[in-house]
Amino acid sequence: MFAPETFAVALIMTILSTICWGSFANTYKLTKNYRFELYYWDYAIGIFGISLALAFTMGSTGGDLSFLANLHSAAPANLLYAAIGGFIFNIANVLLIAGIEMVGLAVAFPIAIGIALVEGVVLSYLIQPKGNAVLLGAGVAMAVLAVILIGKAYGALHSGNKTVPRKGVVVCIVSGLLMGAFAPFVAKSMAPGHPLTPYTVAVMFTFAAFVCCFFFNVFLMKRPLVGTPIGFSGYLSAPASYHVLGLLGGCIWGVGTVFNFVAASLVGVPISYAIGQASPMIAALWGVLAWHEFRGASTKAKMYLVGMFVAYVLALVLIARAYQVA
Repeated sequence: MFAPETFAVALIMTILSTICWGSFANTYKLTKNYRFELYYWDYAIGIFGISLALAFTMGSTGGDLSFLANLHSAAPANLLYAAIGGFIFNIANVLLIAGIEMVGLAVAFPIAIGIALVEGVVLSYLIQPKGNAVLLGAGVAMAVLAVILIGKAYGALHSGNKTVPRKGVVVCIVSGLLMGAFAPFVAKSMAPGHPLTPYTVAVMFTFAAFVCCFFFNVFLMKRPLVGTPIGFSGYLSAPASYHVLGLLGGCIWGVGTVFNFVAASLVGVPISYAIGQASPMIAALWGVLAWHEFRGASTKAKMYLVGMFVAYVLALVLIARAYQVA
């Protein structure tokens, strides 16, 4: 299988995973008046499909470490850990999208991703202590600061006296707690004792996420957090382009996930997860450059944006040093 042999290659892969995780939502933004519960079906198919494709290509380039060989030799407990991680992630991700619709990016991202960053890195570090703890902690703190500054920037952009629904805040908190909980299961699946390769982890992870849709996504279609109940007729009658966009969004996110897990095989889950979960910075960059969300924004909003990018760069430097001086 392909695996990074140097830290530089692993760092590039984690940064690419950040770009993918922060870019997939553009495909949903290109749909018009399309419920996220319906979009999510194609997205889930996409993440599993691309993970499987990469497992049979990049993950099957050599001998005993090929995908199928690893799948047969892996400890059942490790397969279960990867699947549990994917199941948890899927619930968290759906709740995050619902939270964004309920309270907006300015509130949803700082709460959910901020909680997920800290929880995910701390828990996975306890299981897989790779990297200098002090520098890694400082890097995570800078990444959390960057996420908070994103919220400040969007808040300044859409200033007003809008009341934030308590229900939406609770949904974001639950999303963050669950989003941070999947990383330890990924770390456990790579633990010694017939461990999974990153490609096998990704396949089990995304397959479980897809299966989860038949439970959680169906539940939300019947009892939605936002809007009225919907059926599968809306999915079947959607334009073909919407299905393509959902599949594309899933493929983009799936590539990022595989790259993140592959990088983790060298640098460890805490470091790869910390960099990958800085994806809101990429989403903000798309908002600035592609969607012109900050056109005519106040100086205050722009200063928050600048501060966010500076904090993110510092986070990358600190997390990179955490691996190098370990």
